[in-house]
Amino acid sequence: MQERAKATRRSLLEAAAQLFAEQGYAATSVNDISARSGRTSGAVYFHYTSKEGIAVAVVEDRFATWPQLAARYGDETVTPLERLVALSYDIAHALTQDPMARAGARLWTERTVIKAPVPDPFALWTAATTRLLAQARVAGHVDEGVRPARAARALVPAFFGLCVLTEALEGATALDDRLTDWWHLTLPSLRPQPSPGNPQTGRRGTSSGRAR
Repeated sequence: MQERAKATRRSLLEAAAQLFAEQGYAATSVNDISARSGRTSGAVYFHYTSKEGIAVAVVEDRFATWPQLAARYGDETVTPLERLVALSYDIAHALTQDPMARAGARLWTERTVIKAPVPDPFALWTAATTRLLAQARVAGHVDEGVRPARAARALVPAFFGLCVLTEALEGATALDDRLTDWWHLTLPSLRPQPSPGNPQTGRRGTSSGRAR
């Protein structure tokens, strides 16, 4: 019975995510979720209490936690700055290709019409960015003047805005190119800067090949 309940919850969550991604929160009803999932509307209320409840669950499921990115984040054979750049491409791809991530992104932008607190989907991504920047600074790949936490709070919203606007204006196929352009502009401001009067000083870190 427990496995059956888990399967029901999952099918409802995936159906809701598809609908939220396609048509938004306001235009999606519990009956729509029921029809898409092949389950009864009663099942939606039993497992998630309300439409708001299932919307919050969608955000929490993947957009907020990015569990599939843990392996790349922890790969110590790659420099921290390279990991940060590579992770950004993975997340960008998820935002355009993964229904759960797409739904989470759209729900976040529509959070003012959801009558429930929507979790901050950027907390873990910001924390991961902060830690990778701190590691890169210790390794000499990021300038000592860069404050990892402050830089992360600037980089993450800028990255998310880039993804959303690029897809809206140019389509998802342009995202890799725009992200590469963004890193070309951003990385020089993170790397060690030459000392005054000695342009040769300062170690320059590496970056992902896609952003060179």
